[in-house]
Amino acid sequence: MERRLCASHPATETDRRIPVVVHASDPVSYAGATSQLRRQPEVELVEEDSDRPGLVAVLLAETLDQTTLSRLRRLVRTDGTRVVLVAGLIREIDLLEVIECGVGAIVWRHEATGHRLLQAVLAASRGDGDLPADLLGRLISQVGILQRGTAAQSGTLAYGLTPREVDVLRLVAEGMDTAEIAAKLAYSERTVKNVMHGITMRLQLRNRAHAVAYALREGYI
Repeated sequence: MERRLCASHPATETDRRIPVVVHASDPVSYAGATSQLRRQPEVELVEEDSDRPGLVAVLLAETLDQTTLSRLRRLVRTDGTRVVLVAGLIREIDLLEVIECGVGAIVWRHEATGHRLLQAVLAASRGDGDLPADLLGRLISQVGILQRGTAAQSGTLAYGLTPREVDVLRLVAEGMDTAEIAAKLAYSERTVKNVMHGITMRLQLRNRAHAVAYALREGYI
């Protein structure tokens, strides 16, 4: 049975904290995740039915079965929640689906320390991507295969990204956050955010990770 947690804090603290709900199918995983997150002053643990704005869901799963994938899709597409996926194994066949359904932050279970979970929660709350380096490499390889197959069939690549958008996405793919991208390209952070917002809205993409997957698939980066 899935467990839920509600932790109350004074209003002055709550207003500054990121509301986080933990989903886990077993009590041991649930206890471990909540114990790690409870120690983080930036986080407020809330109930599943919380309607707090900016809610981040931390979903723990050893492997991605259809039940887990369905829950991910519901959380992101129906509820509009930003999700941190903590997984022990992600198969190649599921990787792109996870990204395209709107999950932008992924943590390996064996790396899920309190600091690492907080890093992913903060990234998810900002709408940034946060993928392990090895997983990003697998995503690039997988999308590259799909892109080559598409190019072989059509003989052309899709258009839709400006040079500035490509520059920003290339740095996102390298794991840089908004501030680092702004410094690298000599832009303001607001400009970087506006570029990413324009990409995701115009192309109907869900988050930064989805935008990177699109750019890879279409051969931009």
